[in-house]
Amino acid sequence: MTLELKDVSAADVSAGIAAERRRVGASASGSVLTLVIVTDEVGVREAMRAAEATARVHPMRILAVVPVAADSATTGRSPRLDAAVSTGGDGGPGESAILYVSGTLRRHAASVVTPLLLPDTPVVAWWPTAAPSVPCDDPIGSLANRRITDAATSRVPRRALRTRLTGYCPGDTDLAWTRLTPWRSCLAAALDEPVDRVIEAYVEVEAGNPSGPLLAAWLRRRLRTSVDLRVTRGPGITGVGVSTRHTQIRVHRPDGRRARLTRTDQPLRTVSLPRRKIGELLAEELRRLDPDPVYADALRLAVQG
Repeated sequence: MTLELKDVSAADVSAGIAAERRRVGASASGSVLTLVIVTDEVGVREAMRAAEATARVHPMRILAVVPVAADSATTGRSPRLDAAVSTGGDGGPGESAILYVSGTLRRHAASVVTPLLLPDTPVVAWWPTAAPSVPCDDPIGSLANRRITDAATSRVPRRALRTRLTGYCPGDTDLAWTRLTPWRSCLAAALDEPVDRVIEAYVEVEAGNPSGPLLAAWLRRRLRTSVDLRVTRGPGITGVGVSTRHTQIRVHRPDGRRARLTRTDQPLRTVSLPRRKIGELLAEELRRLDPDPVYADALRLAVQG
């Protein structure tokens, strides 16, 4: 059951969350953080599904802020807050509230969010689609310990990486980087055995994919050599190759699910490298709430070369 609240205050929403918690016999004491999602009316349901799936691993309070699109009926009207609240068994672990802000309240959504944050717990802000140029200066971003964006949802994803670097603050991260965790683990294991000086390295990636430059930058730092980007039809990253005078290492993933790992003088291995769902990526990011200097370094190299 979802409690619908119309034309209310943040205090009313807080009271609604408490009432729903009492109704289902749930407790807020198990929540480890507050996740604040900033999205639009089109994307809110998908974002909430991902967050609620993640809450099964990280019990939390989920606050989705949805600025209602201005039209002839809403332009210039007084501030208004509508909300949909659910707790415990109705919306999965934890508790959630979708906050529909309209009128002049669209510019002051942080004032609605602040009273609803769980006390003495970390705050994570997530923009599933459009994100501010400087997330840490955003009114909601400034409330957060970690700020999650997704360059892949931008109109020009690789250009978005430059914006991420320009507006970077410790605590920022991007799901284009999170998508690389299985690739980095696979490559780290493949490169763990000693190799001689690298003479060629490349990343094969779908045109416009922002994860490719980040992976190439990470490899460049690890191998201390240049790494070429080669365009393929995808999906996503399709291959990585590293060559020395005596050894060739290649990871080839043409289908977005499984990869073939080959290394000179070793048998062919099949590696699971599926393209992960948003909920899995979000769950990974919520496992660490401290700044990620490896991402910051890869972002700088990917943009500045």
